[in-house]
Amino acid sequence: MISIQETTVPAVEPSESLERDAAEDEEMESAEGGSSKMTVEERKAKMDQLRKRLAASSRANRQSLIEESTKLKVTARDAARLERQRKLAETLRQKADAEERGEDIDRAKNWEYTIEENDAWEKKLARKKRRADFEFHDDAHAARRRYKKDLDLIKPDLVAYNKQKEIAMGLAPGTLSNFDPKAGPSSLQVSTTSLEQQLAAENLYRDANTLMYGDNKPSEDAIDRMVSKINKDIDKKSKFSRKRLNEDEGDITYINEHNRVFNKKIARYYDKYTSEIRASFERGTAL
Repeated sequence: MISIQETTVPAVEPSESLERDAAEDEEMESAEGGSSKMTVEERKAKMDQLRKRLAASSRANRQSLIEESTKLKVTARDAARLERQRKLAETLRQKADAEERGEDIDRAKNWEYTIEENDAWEKKLARKKRRADFEFHDDAHAARRRYKKDLDLIKPDLVAYNKQKEIAMGLAPGTLSNFDPKAGPSSLQVSTTSLEQQLAAENLYRDANTLMYGDNKPSEDAIDRMVSKINKDIDKKSKFSRKRLNEDEGDITYINEHNRVFNKKIARYYDKYTSEIRASFERGTAL
């Protein structure tokens, strides 16, 4: 039979805890007494050290505040400008490296483009060249330019068009949207001809003899796109300012727009002093 002996933990008497607290109080008083024995010079040095730490902390906080404020002031336009500068610097570096190696930088860059990208770029340049004529010829020309610009913003809804075409052609739903060109025409599932198909065909392929008119109901997304386009045009028209010739300014005394603005500022302050001298030079009577 195994006997288990009970172990008793000695309890801490209240007197012992009081003695411990008293000892801690005495240590704290002795530490305070030691600090009170500091001389005036030591206290002054301690105060100077604390003031230096406070000043350093204030400067660090001020610097952090300035950096954060500078970051918030950087707008999207500034970010785009910095990005353009970075790309320009990278282009100049690549050009300098190519010149050192004796290579043509344009030929080296053209190797990075595919034939499709090159064709798209040439088409873009050709379209830009065609639209470079900004002069007003007649109302028909202006309307055509506006129509061409609006065509660039149109994104046709091919899903809705394929659905209408499936009904008009009598195809099963989802046939054109899931059409595989490799499978050939045999993959098209033609359904039976019905009255709905005939109406859909007449509605989709209208000619000059059709009697259907004004029965189209646009979707909410189409209405929102039209409203946003109209608001965009109104906003653009309100901000547009045609460049007018400066007939009322007299003689041309500038070589570019920046120089024109500079001469205008100079004339604002010094014309009253130099007008007589300039008139004398023009008459040829200046000494």
